[in-house]
Parts: sequence; structure tokens; C-alpha cells
Amino acid sequence: MTHRIERLSNEFYTLDVLPDLGASILNLKAASGRPVMRPVDLANVQTSSQCASFSLLPYSNRIRDAHFTFQGREIQLRVNTKDGLAQHGDVRNRPWQVRPKGDGVLVCSFNSQDFADINWPWAFTALIEYRLSGPHFDTTVTLTNVDSSEMPAGLGLHPYYHRKQDGPDGKKLDPLLSFGAGLAYDTDERMLPTAGPRPLRPEEDYRTPHAVGERTIDRGYTAWDGTARLDWGSRALTITADNVYSHLIVFTAPDGSLALEPVTHATDAFNLAARGVGGVDMRTLQPGQSLAGTARVTLEGNW
Repeated sequence: MTHRIERLSNEFYTLDVLPDLGASILNLKAASGRPVMRPVDLANVQTSSQCASFSLLPYSNRIRDAHFTFQGREIQLRVNTKDGLAQHGDVRNRPWQVRPKGDGVLVCSFNSQDFADINWPWAFTALIEYRLSGPHFDTTVTLTNVDSSEMPAGLGLHPYYHRKQDGPDGKKLDPLLSFGAGLAYDTDERMLPTAGPRPLRPEEDYRTPHAVGERTIDRGYTAWDGTARLDWGSRALTITADNVYSHLIVFTAPDGSLALEPVTHATDAFNLAARGVGGVDMRTLQPGQSLAGTARVTLEGNW
């Protein structure tokens, strides 16, 4: 399948979006051509998992055994992972409608009622607005409950940043990573939290900048102040996110990229909340109510 590409560009960025594949980001590059998110060849893309970034709706990350209880109702979703989970919502590989909104702005829309096989028992709509403004790249996601009853809800972004950048001597530089989060989750063999958030161990604490190095990271953080930064010395990028993004998932991907994922709730928050675990930020939307948040990438230095 040949995917249609929608492109936005300004004096700092070139952004390519795939409307037919979850309105996912194929590539985000500086105007010089230097990758900001991991570089992707369209010929290698079969699902959103191969893209530079995709959106998580109407919940983020994993649900244990694809099952949870909500207001006394047993909810069984279709399993979509090899280890028996429901993961990453059900919009990221589906076609979205798209319309330009003006210079540097692209709006993508989704209606779950257009799909008979949607893996979610409540009706919802979603909007993604991509906006370029000088050195700033904003992604605004809006999720709306259009069902007749309350529904649990969440949203998130799953960008993979290009980690090893060229230094002045031609060598690859590992950036200093920093983000303001004070709590983290312990997880089991399926990367599901086993309890509520706990204080950080020293090696998990990135409030003081340091390089990832050879560490393997796949961890959810909370008490996040909405900021994260990658600094290569001659260039840097800063991520800022609205308060609704209370959690940050950090993942060192096998391809060498670094996923820094702003999300609104803990992994498996629906089940954790049903067990009475606090601090996981499970949200409930009334009919007609929306949940929305913006995350911003800002480039600094020599891109």
C-alpha cells in the first residue's frame, strides 16, 4: 500500500504525516534535513509502529489481559499483543480525515462510529492538530466522548527521538537527558505496574541531566512537571506538555532512538484504579465531555 503524505514546513522544520495510518508522523526533520525524530523510510512502513510518532487513543499503553471493570461493567477488549494485552488504543493504524487549516497547521479528525470493528465499547471522536510556529512544533490532541454513557479515557503521544547526533568531530554524540519527574512504577514481566508510584532510585532520576549511555529503559514516571530535554551541546530540544500529561514513559528503543511519551495516565490505570491504587490518573468523561492536551517540541542551537 502506498500511503498519502501530508507535509508542513517552515524555516525550522519539515513535518510529514500519514493520514491513512493513524495520522502518524512519518518524519520530523529540521530544515537542514537533520532528523529530530527517528528517520523513517516510507518503504519500510507497514504499521504506525515503524513511524516516527503515533497517537494513543482512547487510552495509552497497556491494559492487563485486555480486560477491566468500569462502574460494575466487565469490559473485554480484543487482545492485540502476543502477550495477551490490549495496547495503545485503536486509532493509530486506522485512516483519519485531514484538512489544512492555514500556514503551518494541519488538522486530522477521527470518528470511531465510522468503524464497525473498533476495539472500544464507547463511541468517541478525536482531533489532532499539528502546528509549526518558528522553532516550536505543537501537537494538540482532543478526545471527546460522544456516547450516551460515561467512559474511561486517556490519551498520549508516542514519539521516538533521534538520539545519537553528529558531533563537530564527526563522532556520534549521546545527549544529556533530563526531565522533571519524582516518582516511578515497578513493573512485571509484561511491563504492567504492580503497584502505585514510588520514589525514584538514584539511577532512575533524571532531574539532574546525564546521558543514557548503555542503559536499557522502559519505565513509567509520574509527578512529572511537563518538561524534558535532550542536549547535545551544540544543539538541544526541549519538550513541554500541558498539565493533563501527568505521566512520562521513557523507552530506549532497539533501533537506538529514545521514546519520550507524554501520557495522561499510568499504564493499566483502569485496572489499578479498580483495585483502589491512587495516583494513576484514570479519567472518566461524561457524554459530550472532552479531554485535551498540547505537547511542544522546541529546537535550540545549531540544527
